[in-house]
Amino acid sequence: MADVLVSLRYLSRDFHSRAGLFGERRVLRAVNDVSLDIATGQVTGVVGESGCGKSTLARLVLRLLDASGGKVMFDGIDLGSLPARRLRKLRQRMQMVFQDPYSAIDPRYSIREALLEPLQVQGIRLARGEAAAKVDRLMDVVGLSRKMAEAYPHQLSGGQKQRIGIARALILQPSFLVLDEPTASLDVSIQAQVINLLEGLKTEYGLTYLFISHDLGLVRYFCDRVVVMYLGRIVETMPAKNAAPRHPYTRALLDSNFEPDPAKRRVVTRLSGEIPSAFDLPPGCAFAARCPRASELCRHERPELIASANDHSTACHHPIDQQ
Repeated sequence: MADVLVSLRYLSRDFHSRAGLFGERRVLRAVNDVSLDIATGQVTGVVGESGCGKSTLARLVLRLLDASGGKVMFDGIDLGSLPARRLRKLRQRMQMVFQDPYSAIDPRYSIREALLEPLQVQGIRLARGEAAAKVDRLMDVVGLSRKMAEAYPHQLSGGQKQRIGIARALILQPSFLVLDEPTASLDVSIQAQVINLLEGLKTEYGLTYLFISHDLGLVRYFCDRVVVMYLGRIVETMPAKNAAPRHPYTRALLDSNFEPDPAKRRVVTRLSGEIPSAFDLPPGCAFAARCPRASELCRHERPELIASANDHSTACHHPIDQQ
């Protein structure tokens, strides 16, 4: 693996609630003992169904949420140990593109004001001409007309707003971007444009990405390394985008992707069984109730994430044999 820029060790996050107005307090562990290295200059993809903890993990990585346990190291610096002032300064090097472009930009701000806001937060003062030149440059970089800088969010399409979100993340010249499902709310054709834009920006600026998605097909296309989560835990880490999945859950995700070529379509085996409650996880493998390969061992003993010789890690007692 290349040099590690971000390192997660035994990262966990709990949320507390009540089972009804007068019910007992409950604990939901949205992220559960996650350890992961994000290599410099690569795209690390995290994929899983809705509710598996992907977006919570994205916010923990940037310390937008404080962890209940574990640590996040950014370029050798423990983010959890930093006071607010130092953390704000370090955030110039790490930014986030949020999932919903419609709510990510303040509707009262013009696009120009929205782009310049991160500089104000960081206390960076620019002369008017320098600020205008920076905004013009960013609009060029993300493929939008410079005239749009005077528009307001309601005047832009979803794809244009997402490009503005990307431009705003770039204005501080970061080295690391967390992309939380940046194409989820966009049409397929616009998704392709955004992915092409992100590919170009990665090459031009030498960026490192953590790419969050529920679409395993997209992740395998765009990312250098694929991490699969299920109910808060990593169940598989594939070291290359074309690696054959070994965990039955990853196989099910891959089979569920639509194949436009009729000659390549396959019979999809529908998963049966219920997803366990995140408030009351079973003692064994959380996927056992839906897994066609599950045994009694799976129902009573939780599998550990074990790496093979080629750095392909799987948390499964009965992994699929590699072809």
